[in-house]
Amino acid sequence: MSSRLIYGFHAITAKLRHDPSSVKEILIDASRHDGRARDLLQHAELQGINVVACDGKRLDAMAPDARHQGVIARIEGGRKVAHLDDVLDTLEEPAFLLVLDGITDPRNLGACLRVADAAGVHAVIAPKDRSAGLTDVAAKTASGAAESVPYVLVTNLARTLRELQEREIWVIGTAGEAESDLYAADWPVATAWVLGAEGEGMRRLTRETCDQLVRIPMHGSVESLNVSVAAGVFMNEARRRRGCLPHDASPRGGADGAGHAAMEHRRRRYPPPRCGAQF
Repeated sequence: MSSRLIYGFHAITAKLRHDPSSVKEILIDASRHDGRARDLLQHAELQGINVVACDGKRLDAMAPDARHQGVIARIEGGRKVAHLDDVLDTLEEPAFLLVLDGITDPRNLGACLRVADAAGVHAVIAPKDRSAGLTDVAAKTASGAAESVPYVLVTNLARTLRELQEREIWVIGTAGEAESDLYAADWPVATAWVLGAEGEGMRRLTRETCDQLVRIPMHGSVESLNVSVAAGVFMNEARRRRGCLPHDASPRGGADGAGHAAMEHRRRRYPPPRCGAQF
């Protein structure tokens, strides 16, 4: 079976917590005796994983382009492929998704995964043809979130968004020119938030597929935010509102008035197709 390397304390600790059987060996700089190193060694000892103390130069040679922080783990097998249906079919609460359209920088992807993990997002979705892969750079930037948040690559993003809508998940696009202010807008419980690249935004078809567009109010001289910063603003506001929901909110779309109104708006906007309609 193939193996790969992950590096950095966050990423390795997350792997030890979520999938310890895949960790075959940990190499750590022999000069590290701080609290983070001791905590990692304790986790590894509890899981029965071999730890090798070595010279920092050896680690530099193993990961020459990475800030490994003095620790590298050898992992068995490739990264698991996440499938959207598997994620959605196992949810026990309303869906909370982040969709990235045109994010090609692996560091931005990693930062968005980290935001998604912090906000409790169920999965991050991106198109196969126009997105960053889950590279070692992305995984390092994610600080462990690449091991905990499913990253779903889809062939046709607009079609995937329509499939989410069929599951009564409200698709919210983000755009600087949107009329609705994030803090004044209403939306249902089950949501998928779509972010495009800074300066370019969402692609036309992606934008047209969204049920709603919202923006972050900007009060200074800058006109836009880095995508991961914007993701943090949107995801944390969405999480804050989810925390105010009744505990018996429906996993399929929410029980509040905004949810019912939004779904009725979609039914008017997208009437059922006549027999023989083509897609």
